[in-house]
Amino acid sequence: MTTPKNPVADTDTGAASEHPADVNPAADAFAAGHPVRPVPAIGPVDTGPIATTPATLKELDGLWRAVVHETRTRGNDIHLPISLAFAERLCRAYPDADAELVRVATLLHDTGWAHVDESRILSEGFAGDWRKAAIRYEHEKQGCDVARRVLPSLGYSAEFIERVCEIIDGHDTRSVAQSLEDALMRDADRLWRFDQAGIALASSWFGMDPATYTDRLAAEIIPELITQAAVDMATADLNRSNALLKTGVIR
Repeated sequence: MTTPKNPVADTDTGAASEHPADVNPAADAFAAGHPVRPVPAIGPVDTGPIATTPATLKELDGLWRAVVHETRTRGNDIHLPISLAFAERLCRAYPDADAELVRVATLLHDTGWAHVDESRILSEGFAGDWRKAAIRYEHEKQGCDVARRVLPSLGYSAEFIERVCEIIDGHDTRSVAQSLEDALMRDADRLWRFDQAGIALASSWFGMDPATYTDRLAAEIIPELITQAAVDMATADLNRSNALLKTGVIR
């Protein structure tokens, strides 16, 4: 899942790096093809509570069953289903995206946390220059290994699996999105934090009270979202969460 800086914001702007050492043709092409940021939606944008539209595609039930073990680490059994529900909404707002690719990549993107030393997740993965933390690269590699292990028997082609891995590999450590599908997965990976369940879980990781955490979501995460649909969803969810949790008073 995306990692906040200090400790809540993600630094991905979705634009290609200006540093020659970080030249990324795919990211450059995506940035050139979507020059307006946040990227405007061309389909309907649902800003209602995410609990009203859970991810319901039964076609993914087999994949969920294949990664039950991986969901039991780092709150993935909360993080991944909520992120997938947001991913499905984003796909409706951006119908040009390959929705199947977005869904599968979102479902699998953080499964690698189950195959690293869990004690290092907070101590290394959320400290200092977190994008360069070895544990981050490890969980991305392990996530790709999970994808390559579970997807073939479910009928996914080798080409599709590699496209999934291209998104998983770098979703935390690469600072830019390389495609619309990559951008939608990254936004879904952030949006779960604005739901009440996400706030409760994530604020506890960082030892924050809800008011402090939601302040940082507003100040640091919303500006980093790549798509306008995600901005609209995050803003609506944050308003509901602040009202429910009375963060204007309990602070």
